[in-house]
Amino acid sequence: MANRHTIILMQTSQNRATRTFMDFDSISQAMDGICGLYERKLKELNPTIRNITYDIADLYNFIDGLTDLSALIYDHSIQAYLPYDRQWIKERTFKHLKKLASH
Repeated sequence: MANRHTIILMQTSQNRATRTFMDFDSISQAMDGICGLYERKLKELNPTIRNITYDIADLYNFIDGLTDLSALIYDHSIQAYLPYDRQWIKERTFKHLKKLASH
């Protein structure tokens, strides 16, 4: 599962012009990317706070607040991308953050 090219497809608002994508070399990097998006949003909303903390519920609210979010992950065995939904992304970000916290 480690080095699987991952494309995150997202739409931040109802406006179709907000559709975008990010691509990463691994699922882990993609989960970092999603957390980074949220952290940048928090800094934007709270420019005077130096150390911003959040919990998983806050991150889930951010993810749920996006109009659309999904992941395409390359599967070497079939040489194609497999789609994963918002719920899967939430589960993976939780596992990812838990792993980071245990180091």
